Amino acid sequence: MARCLVVAHQTAESPELLQCLRELASSDPNLEFTLLVPATPVCNAFVCDEIETARAARESATSAEQRLRQAGLNVTRCQVGDADPIEAIRDELVWDAVYDVAVISTLPPGVSRWLKRDVLSLAARLLPDTRVISVISPTIAEPVKAPTEVTAS
Repeated sequence: MARCLVVAHQTAESPELLQCLRELASSDPNLEFTLLVPATPVCNAFVCDEIETARAARESATSAEQRLRQAGLNVTRCQVGDADPIEAIRDELVWDAVYDVAVISTLPPGVSRWLKRDVLSLAARLLPDTRVISVISPTIAEPVKAPTEVTAS
């Protein structure tokens, strides 16, 4: 049975990613999907909030997993990973070393930190026998922001 690793965070519920995954599933109805959501830090102007980061990643993962299942995709596992997408993939490969295809969903160029870091090429090196597909999702939900503190006057 073929297996697909899906790496996404802010774009995990984008229509572009969903369309790509549906196309892959249409060519192999038994394709199994593992959703990996790196815990990208949630920061305000001065500090990153670890608790909010973990909450946002879990929320994104759960919501995206539900959406993919509702679309009829065979999601066998959903995992929150390291903040660094390459480290998250590396950690995932310790648990499940064999994937036939990897889909990496990013924000558009100019906005995406993952594209600036060349995550696609780095992932291809980590997954030498795996087809790596890039999905750029310009349509996303509002980015998650750390709550702002309100002080009483």
